[in-house]
Amino acid sequence: MSLLERLFFIPSVRKAIWQLWYPFLTRRLRGEEVLFLNYAFETDPPVGLKLEAEDEPDRACIQLYHHVASQMDLRGKEVLEVSCGHGGGASWITRTLQPASYTGLDLNPTGIAFCTQRHRVPGLSFKQGDAQRLPFPDGSLDAVINVEASHCYPDFPGFLAEVARVLRPGGHFLYADFRFRDGFAEWESAIAKTSMQLIQTRDIRNEVLRGMEANAARSEALICQRLPRFLHSLGRDFAGIPGSRVHEALKSGELSYRSWCFRR
Repeated sequence: MSLLERLFFIPSVRKAIWQLWYPFLTRRLRGEEVLFLNYAFETDPPVGLKLEAEDEPDRACIQLYHHVASQMDLRGKEVLEVSCGHGGGASWITRTLQPASYTGLDLNPTGIAFCTQRHRVPGLSFKQGDAQRLPFPDGSLDAVINVEASHCYPDFPGFLAEVARVLRPGGHFLYADFRFRDGFAEWESAIAKTSMQLIQTRDIRNEVLRGMEANAARSEALICQRLPRFLHSLGRDFAGIPGSRVHEALKSGELSYRSWCFRR
Protein backbone atom coordinates (compact mmCIF):
# COMPACT_ATOMS: atom_id res chain seq x y z
CA MET A 1 0.00 0.00 0.00
CA SER A 2 1.41 3.42 -0.96
CA LEU A 3 1.93 6.26 1.56
CA LEU A 4 -1.03 8.14 0.04
CA GLU A 5 -3.27 5.09 0.44
CA ARG A 6 -2.12 4.64 4.07
CA LEU A 7 -2.85 8.30 4.82
CA PHE A 8 -6.31 7.89 3.30
CA PHE A 9 -7.26 5.42 6.04
CA ILE A 10 -6.60 8.00 8.80
CA PRO A 11 -10.13 9.33 9.51
CA SER A 12 -9.20 13.02 9.83
CA VAL A 13 -7.10 12.88 6.65
CA ARG A 14 -9.85 11.05 4.75
CA LYS A 15 -12.44 13.66 5.71
CA ALA A 16 -10.10 16.48 4.65
CA ILE A 17 -9.55 14.81 1.26
CA TRP A 18 -13.29 14.49 0.64
CA GLN A 19 -13.88 18.10 1.74
CA LEU A 20 -11.56 19.16 -1.10
CA TRP A 21 -12.57 16.52 -3.67
CA TYR A 22 -16.34 17.02 -3.76
CA PRO A 23 -16.37 20.84 -4.28
CA PHE A 24 -13.66 20.38 -6.93
CA LEU A 25 -15.74 17.73 -8.68
CA THR A 26 -18.89 19.89 -8.56
CA ARG A 27 -17.03 22.79 -10.17
CA ARG A 28 -15.49 20.58 -12.89
CA LEU A 29 -18.86 19.02 -13.76
CA ARG A 30 -20.89 22.24 -13.54
CA GLY A 31 -21.58 22.32 -17.28
CA GLU A 32 -22.79 18.71 -17.34
CA GLU A 33 -26.02 17.15 -16.13
CA VAL A 34 -24.22 15.00 -13.54
CA LEU A 35 -26.93 14.62 -10.90
CA PHE A 36 -25.66 11.44 -9.23
CA LEU A 37 -22.28 10.78 -7.60
CA ASN A 38 -23.10 7.24 -6.44
CA TYR A 39 -22.47 3.90 -8.12
CA ALA A 40 -25.45 2.14 -9.63
CA PHE A 41 -27.72 -0.92 -9.53
CA GLU A 42 -29.03 -3.39 -12.10
CA THR A 43 -30.47 -6.87 -11.77
CA ASP A 44 -30.51 -9.83 -14.13
CA PRO A 45 -33.08 -9.70 -15.69
CA PRO A 46 -33.17 -5.86 -15.58
CA VAL A 47 -35.15 -4.02 -12.92
CA GLY A 48 -37.36 -2.42 -15.58
CA LEU A 49 -38.26 0.54 -13.36
CA LYS A 50 -40.69 2.88 -15.13
CA LEU A 51 -39.02 6.28 -15.56
CA GLU A 52 -39.83 9.64 -17.11
CA ALA A 53 -37.81 10.50 -20.22
CA GLU A 54 -35.83 13.14 -18.29
CA ASP A 55 -34.65 10.49 -15.80
CA GLU A 56 -33.73 7.77 -18.29
CA PRO A 57 -30.03 8.76 -18.68
CA ASP A 58 -29.57 8.17 -14.95
CA ARG A 59 -31.48 4.87 -14.85
CA ALA A 60 -28.78 2.74 -13.20
CA CYS A 61 -28.10 5.30 -10.45
CA ILE A 62 -31.81 5.87 -9.84
CA GLN A 63 -32.29 2.12 -9.45
CA LEU A 64 -29.82 2.12 -6.55
CA TYR A 65 -31.81 4.87 -4.85
CA HIS A 66 -35.04 2.99 -5.56
CA HIS A 67 -33.61 -0.20 -4.04
CA VAL A 68 -32.66 1.66 -0.84
CA ALA A 69 -35.63 4.04 -0.48
CA SER A 70 -38.38 1.56 -1.34
CA GLN A 71 -37.61 -0.57 1.72
CA MET A 72 -40.42 1.42 3.39
CA ASP A 73 -43.38 3.50 2.22
CA LEU A 74 -42.22 7.13 2.25
CA ARG A 75 -45.57 8.67 1.29
CA GLY A 76 -46.44 11.48 3.68
CA LYS A 77 -43.21 11.08 5.67
CA GLU A 78 -40.62 13.65 6.74
CA VAL A 79 -37.37 12.43 5.24
CA LEU A 80 -33.71 13.42 5.50
CA GLU A 81 -30.99 12.30 3.09
CA VAL A 82 -27.53 12.61 4.59
CA SER A 83 -24.80 13.30 1.98
CA CYS A 84 -27.11 14.03 -0.97
CA GLY A 85 -24.32 14.83 -3.45
CA HIS A 86 -25.73 16.56 -6.53
CA GLY A 87 -29.31 15.92 -5.50
CA GLY A 88 -30.45 13.54 -8.23
CA GLY A 89 -31.67 10.92 -5.78
CA ALA A 90 -33.38 13.54 -3.61
CA SER A 91 -35.23 14.94 -6.63
CA TRP A 92 -36.33 11.53 -7.93
CA ILE A 93 -37.55 10.28 -4.54
CA THR A 94 -39.47 13.50 -3.86
CA ARG A 95 -41.14 13.42 -7.27
CA THR A 96 -42.05 9.74 -7.29
CA LEU A 97 -42.28 8.35 -3.73
CA GLN A 98 -44.22 11.38 -2.43
CA PRO A 99 -42.80 12.16 1.02
CA ALA A 100 -44.39 15.11 2.83
CA SER A 101 -40.96 16.76 2.95
CA TYR A 102 -37.46 15.78 1.90
CA THR A 103 -34.26 17.52 3.01
CA GLY A 104 -30.97 16.85 1.27
CA LEU A 105 -27.99 17.52 3.56
CA ASP A 106 -24.38 17.65 2.42
CA LEU A 107 -21.05 18.91 3.76
CA ASN A 108 -20.13 20.36 0.34
CA PRO A 109 -21.43 23.97 0.12
CA THR A 110 -20.71 24.07 -3.62
CA GLY A 111 -22.86 20.98 -4.10
CA ILE A 112 -25.69 22.42 -2.00
CA ALA A 113 -25.67 25.61 -4.10
CA PHE A 114 -25.85 23.45 -7.24
CA CYS A 115 -28.74 21.38 -5.82
CA THR A 116 -30.72 24.44 -4.74
CA GLN A 117 -30.48 25.93 -8.22
CA ARG A 118 -30.99 22.72 -10.20
CA HIS A 119 -33.70 20.84 -8.28
CA ARG A 120 -36.76 22.99 -7.76
CA VAL A 121 -39.33 20.44 -6.63
CA PRO A 122 -42.22 21.08 -4.22
CA GLY A 123 -41.43 19.62 -0.80
CA LEU A 124 -37.69 19.36 -1.51
CA SER A 125 -35.06 21.52 0.22
CA PHE A 126 -31.31 21.40 0.68
CA LYS A 127 -29.10 22.27 3.65
CA GLN A 128 -25.37 22.40 4.21
CA GLY A 129 -24.31 20.38 7.25
CA ASP A 130 -22.17 17.64 8.77
CA ALA A 131 -23.29 13.98 8.91
CA GLN A 132 -21.57 13.68 12.29
CA ARG A 133 -23.60 16.56 13.79
CA LEU A 134 -27.03 16.46 12.16
CA PRO A 135 -28.72 19.88 12.49
CA PHE A 136 -32.14 18.46 13.45
CA PRO A 137 -33.92 18.07 16.81
CA ASP A 138 -34.26 14.75 18.58
CA GLY A 139 -37.07 12.57 17.27
CA SER A 140 -38.00 14.90 14.42
CA LEU A 141 -37.86 12.65 11.31
CA ASP A 142 -39.67 9.60 9.96
CA ALA A 143 -36.82 8.34 7.77
CA VAL A 144 -33.13 8.93 7.15
CA ILE A 145 -31.53 7.84 3.87
CA ASN A 146 -27.79 7.42 3.34
CA VAL A 147 -26.47 6.12 0.02
CA GLU A 148 -22.79 5.34 -0.48
CA ALA A 149 -21.33 8.01 1.77
CA SER A 150 -20.59 6.66 5.25
CA HIS A 151 -17.18 5.30 4.21
CA CYS A 152 -16.09 8.98 4.16
CA TYR A 153 -17.11 9.65 7.78
CA PRO A 154 -14.40 9.71 10.48
CA ASP A 155 -16.75 8.29 13.14
CA PHE A 156 -19.25 5.78 11.71
CA PRO A 157 -20.62 4.64 15.12
CA GLY A 158 -21.14 8.31 15.96
CA PHE A 159 -23.06 8.77 12.71
CA LEU A 160 -25.35 5.84 13.55
CA ALA A 161 -25.99 7.39 16.96
CA GLU A 162 -26.91 10.68 15.30
CA VAL A 163 -29.34 8.91 12.95
CA ALA A 164 -30.99 7.16 15.91
CA ARG A 165 -31.22 10.49 17.76
CA VAL A 166 -33.11 12.35 14.99
CA LEU A 167 -35.51 9.50 14.14
CA ARG A 168 -38.94 9.29 15.72
CA PRO A 169 -39.82 6.01 17.47
CA GLY A 170 -40.76 3.63 14.66
CA GLY A 171 -38.80 5.69 12.12
CA HIS A 172 -36.51 3.99 9.59
CA PHE A 173 -32.89 4.26 8.51
CA LEU A 174 -32.44 3.21 4.86
CA TYR A 175 -28.77 2.67 4.10
CA ALA A 176 -26.32 1.34 1.50
CA ASP A 177 -22.55 1.52 1.31
CA PHE A 178 -19.30 -0.38 0.76
CA ARG A 179 -16.15 -1.27 2.67
CA PHE A 180 -12.85 -2.96 1.81
CA ARG A 181 -12.10 -6.28 3.51
CA ASP A 182 -9.86 -4.80 6.20
CA GLY A 183 -12.80 -2.65 7.31
CA PHE A 184 -15.46 -5.38 7.40
CA ALA A 185 -15.12 -6.25 11.10
CA GLU A 186 -15.25 -2.64 12.30
CA TRP A 187 -18.24 -1.92 10.02
CA GLU A 188 -20.17 -4.98 11.18
CA SER A 189 -19.35 -4.29 14.83
CA ALA A 190 -20.73 -0.75 14.65
CA ILE A 191 -23.92 -2.00 13.00
CA ALA A 192 -24.35 -4.77 15.59
CA LYS A 193 -24.05 -2.24 18.42
CA THR A 194 -26.50 0.37 17.11
CA SER A 195 -29.64 0.96 19.16
CA MET A 196 -31.73 0.63 15.99
CA GLN A 197 -33.43 -2.67 15.13
CA LEU A 198 -32.22 -4.43 11.99
CA ILE A 199 -35.18 -5.22 9.72
CA GLN A 200 -33.35 -6.55 6.66
CA THR A 201 -30.01 -6.54 4.90
CA ARG A 202 -28.81 -7.63 1.47
CA ASP A 203 -25.52 -8.16 -0.34
CA ILE A 204 -25.90 -6.16 -3.58
CA ARG A 205 -22.37 -6.54 -4.93
CA ASN A 206 -23.44 -8.19 -8.22
CA GLU A 207 -26.19 -5.64 -8.84
CA VAL A 208 -23.78 -2.75 -8.26
CA LEU A 209 -21.23 -4.30 -10.65
CA ARG A 210 -23.88 -4.47 -13.40
CA GLY A 211 -24.79 -0.86 -12.70
CA MET A 212 -21.16 0.26 -12.91
CA GLU A 213 -20.82 -1.47 -16.26
CA ALA A 214 -24.01 0.13 -17.57
CA ASN A 215 -22.60 3.59 -16.73
CA ALA A 216 -19.02 2.94 -17.85
CA ALA A 217 -19.00 4.66 -21.26
CA ARG A 218 -20.62 7.86 -19.97
CA SER A 219 -18.32 7.97 -16.93
CA GLU A 220 -15.17 7.44 -19.00
CA ALA A 221 -16.15 10.26 -21.36
CA LEU A 222 -16.72 12.68 -18.47
CA ILE A 223 -13.40 11.79 -16.84
CA CYS A 224 -11.47 12.39 -20.05
CA GLN A 225 -13.29 15.63 -20.82
CA ARG A 226 -13.50 17.19 -17.36
CA LEU A 227 -10.60 16.00 -15.18
CA PRO A 228 -6.87 16.74 -15.58
CA ARG A 229 -4.93 13.69 -16.69
CA PHE A 230 -3.22 13.18 -13.30
CA LEU A 231 -6.68 12.64 -11.74
CA HIS A 232 -7.96 10.15 -14.32
CA SER A 233 -7.06 7.10 -12.20
CA LEU A 234 -8.83 8.55 -9.14
CA GLY A 235 -11.79 9.48 -11.33
CA ARG A 236 -12.07 5.93 -12.70
CA ASP A 237 -12.02 4.54 -9.14
CA PHE A 238 -14.64 7.07 -8.09
CA ALA A 239 -16.85 6.04 -11.04
CA GLY A 240 -16.17 2.30 -10.70
CA ILE A 241 -15.18 1.92 -14.34
CA PRO A 242 -14.29 -1.68 -15.32
CA GLY A 243 -10.58 -2.23 -14.76
CA SER A 244 -10.37 0.33 -11.94
CA ARG A 245 -9.21 -0.70 -8.46
CA VAL A 246 -12.72 -0.36 -7.05
CA HIS A 247 -14.38 -2.39 -9.81
CA GLU A 248 -11.81 -5.19 -9.56
CA ALA A 249 -12.06 -5.26 -5.75
CA LEU A 250 -15.84 -5.56 -6.00
CA LYS A 251 -15.52 -8.43 -8.50
CA SER A 252 -13.10 -10.32 -6.27
CA GLY A 253 -15.02 -9.78 -3.03
CA GLU A 254 -12.26 -7.63 -1.55
CA LEU A 255 -14.88 -4.88 -1.54
CA SER A 256 -18.34 -5.52 -0.10
CA TYR A 257 -21.44 -3.51 -1.04
CA ARG A 258 -24.56 -3.99 1.10
CA SER A 259 -27.92 -2.41 1.88
CA TRP A 260 -29.87 -2.28 5.14
CA CYS A 261 -33.17 -1.21 6.63
CA PHE A 262 -33.31 -0.36 10.36
CA ARG A 263 -36.18 0.71 12.62
CA ARG A 264 -35.78 3.08 15.54
